Amino acid sequence: MTSGRIIFLNGTSSSGKSSIARELVDILDDGVFFHLAVDGFNAMRSKRELGAEELDAALRRTRMGFHRSIAAMAEVGNGIVVDHVLSEPWRLLDCLTVLRPEDVLFVGVHCPLDELTRREQARGDRPPGLAAHQYDLVHVHGDYDLECDTSTASPGECAQRIAEFLPNRPSPTAFSRLRRHYLTDGQGHATARYSLDGTTDHPVRAPGALEMRGVVDAASL
Repeated sequence: MTSGRIIFLNGTSSSGKSSIARELVDILDDGVFFHLAVDGFNAMRSKRELGAEELDAALRRTRMGFHRSIAAMAEVGNGIVVDHVLSEPWRLLDCLTVLRPEDVLFVGVHCPLDELTRREQARGDRPPGLAAHQYDLVHVHGDYDLECDTSTASPGECAQRIAEFLPNRPSPTAFSRLRRHYLTDGQGHATARYSLDGTTDHPVRAPGALEMRGVVDAASL
């Protein structure tokens, strides 16, 4: 069975990922694609109030499950448009671990901070300052297959550009390059094992991995 392609949109809250994802699902006509959004998984959680420690653990498990749901859907041949916020280093490292890197088109969704702040205030359903908090964190890994700026292009224009790029995604992909950089010793040997709480069983020895691990964790959204 041929695995499905994954279009992985990463950007801050209010950057326009969900709008692009909806446009992509409408225009992609080569296969069947599903929009999987981390916000959708968060919304399925029970509504009882949780203490800070319990909430943090629940959110971490949610994201671990989200990543594995993407992998499972793609493994059986479904095309996936992922809508995510990689504001904690372990989220990217976990995705690099569980997703087939050659199947992923990694797209950076950018937007200037002043416009993010304006959108956040206008939508009114996000904690004030969330996008600003995430702004310097989500793109710290610095490598994509494709990037777009939603302050200069509409969601439809971004989606069209991504759809046209998809058949010609590079080899190696950004996920392949990042996996080699952070999760192997440069010769293809794994150097880190991750438990379900997002920690490692031993120190990450890959070049730059300690730098990634040292980035301060973002807010829990």
